[in-house]
This record gives sequence, structure tokens and C-alpha cells, in this order.
Amino acid sequence: MSRSRLPLAAASLVSLTALVATGCSQSSSASDAKNSGDTPASAKAATGKKPAPFDQGKKIKVALVRQSGAGDYFEQWGNGAKAQAKALGIDLTVYDAQADNAKQATDLSAAINSGAEAIIVDHGFPATIQPEIDKAVKKGIKVVVYDVETKNPEVVSTKQDDASMANAVLDVMTKELGKKAEVGYVNVAGYAALDKRDTVWRKRVTENGWKQSFKVGKVTDSTATDNVPLVSAALTQHSGVAGIFAPYDELAKGTVLAVQNKKLAGKVKVFGADVSNADIQVITAKNSPWAATAGTDPSAVGAAVVRTTALELAGRLKTKSVEFPAVAITRDFLVSKKIQNLNQLRAALPALNLSKVSTADWIPNVAH
Repeated sequence: MSRSRLPLAAASLVSLTALVATGCSQSSSASDAKNSGDTPASAKAATGKKPAPFDQGKKIKVALVRQSGAGDYFEQWGNGAKAQAKALGIDLTVYDAQADNAKQATDLSAAINSGAEAIIVDHGFPATIQPEIDKAVKKGIKVVVYDVETKNPEVVSTKQDDASMANAVLDVMTKELGKKAEVGYVNVAGYAALDKRDTVWRKRVTENGWKQSFKVGKVTDSTATDNVPLVSAALTQHSGVAGIFAPYDELAKGTVLAVQNKKLAGKVKVFGADVSNADIQVITAKNSPWAATAGTDPSAVGAAVVRTTALELAGRLKTKSVEFPAVAITRDFLVSKKIQNLNQLRAALPALNLSKVSTADWIPNVAH
């Protein structure tokens, strides 16, 4: 069926649904990754002598316990982690609860009993997983968390610098909208990263004298599509908003589609967070209302978290907290540079490269 024969809303729905489906699928080969514009990262050869336990000629067992949900960002994060684990000779077992809190706790328990020497916990609700994290630490297992709040002093915390991420994109939003604009907000409480971005948002609303007309949002295993009716309903009641902040890319995708469905793409600008191949496609699409995002390279972050874990296993990590800085990315920049995927974005924005974060001469560094 020709897209030109579809109504605007239907055409947008087909386009976004295809992108979400692509983001959820796993690339099964190097050619798949190449076609998606996210080629497998090459590992820079290690030159130093391996410390224990990496010098014993056996693979180190590490478990990755994820609370990912759907999305291109999470797939690429996982791909980066797997590539770095392979380069290090780590036997990585991946558990993915996909937005099921109870399952993540069960997965973490299974990881503890699997014989893993280290466990990486990627996202999750502290109240659900903290007891299992404490059990792992007590058992002598090294624990590294990503975007999870934990009070256990033995746990290594890694995260995007969410304050810098929110500030970077909100700087653009402030420049685009000015003071005293009517704005909307799409976010969910209870996730460490989103809560930190929310703190920055509330401060900027006050500083700019913005009128926040609505707040909606939820996280599910189909976050983008499930937020479309919520934002659409909010826009029906508050069609005068000039901009909407949706500080997670799946929330932003749903917001973009809702704006398009209401035929407000020329009037309402969307400001998101995070970046992936699918996000770039949505942002650079003709007449897209997604004006700016801010983020880190998800593949690079996944790889850096695994390197952090390796350093912790070797007793060479000198900190209990590692942060990955974010950069602002505007639609104008992507369109002017004709950027269509993350490989091209990495080349155009060297600040996304985390190859100097959590590394050592004995680590074969997967650079992106």
C-alpha cells in the first residue's frame, strides 16, 4: 500500500511501529548490524600484562541482569556490553526481565546462584532488587549497577550524567521557546535516571517561568505506542503548548506520534533524551517535531560498564562511582550533517566516544 494514500496519523503510526519493532529485534550477524548503521565495534589490542583473575587462562563468569523494556537504546547498550565482554574473554550470561520487576528479582537470585564472579545490574527498582544485591555482596560477588540507586557501599555505581543530559537538552528548549511558554511534560516517577532528569526539569520550569499544562506518561514493554493516547488526550485539552519535554527516547517517540496525530507538528516541538539509530530516524524525518535530544552512545556505555566490572574484579578500580557525560544533539545538526545513524553521529560528535573511560593497558578496549 502506498504511504501517500494513508492519512497522516496512520502513516506516522506505521512508520513508528516499524521503528519500535526494529529496536526490539536482535541483530544476528555483522551484516545485520552494518545495514542498521551500527557496525560491531573493534577492540583495540591490549598491551599490558593481565592481572588476576584474567591471567588464569579461563573465562570469567559474569551475569548481566537487565530491566530493559523495549527499545533500540537498550538493544545497542546490550550489544556494546556483549562486544566488550567477548574481547575480555568474559563468559557473559544475560537475564532480561523486560519491565517485570518481580522477574528481575528472580533473575538476580538466579545469577547469584549461577557461580558468577560479578553481576551487572542494568536498571531496576531499588525496593525490588536491593535485598538481592545485598545477598550478592554478602556472598563475595562483585556488583556493578547501571542507573540503579543503591545504599550498599560495596556496590560500584555507573550511570549517565542525567543532570548534564537534562540540562543540555533543556538549554536548547529554553533557546527555542524563550520565557513564560506553555509546556507539556511526559515522564514517569520511580526510575533513578528519570527522577534525576525530573529534578532538573522542575528547576528549569521555575527559572523560565514556564506554565506546565500537563504531565502524563508510563513505562511498559511497549512504552512508545502506549504513551500515544496519553499525550494525544493531553494535547486535546491543552493544544496551546509550545513544547513538550519527554526525557526518555521511548517516551519521546510516543510524544512525537501524538503531536503528528493531532496535526500539531508545525506548532509543538518535542525535546527528548537518549539517542539511538531509531531515534535519529524519527528526529530527521520530514517535518518531525522532535527538535533536540541529549545522550550518550548506548553501545559505548554498555562497553564501558563491562570494563568497569573488569577493573573491579581485578581490584584496579579506584572509585565506587563512574559517570558518563551526555551531549546535546539537535535536529538541525543531524539534518545539516546528513546524519542517518549512530556510526555517522560518532564520527561527527567525538564527545560521544568513551574509549578513555574505565580502561587500562591490559584491557582490549572496544571503542565506538
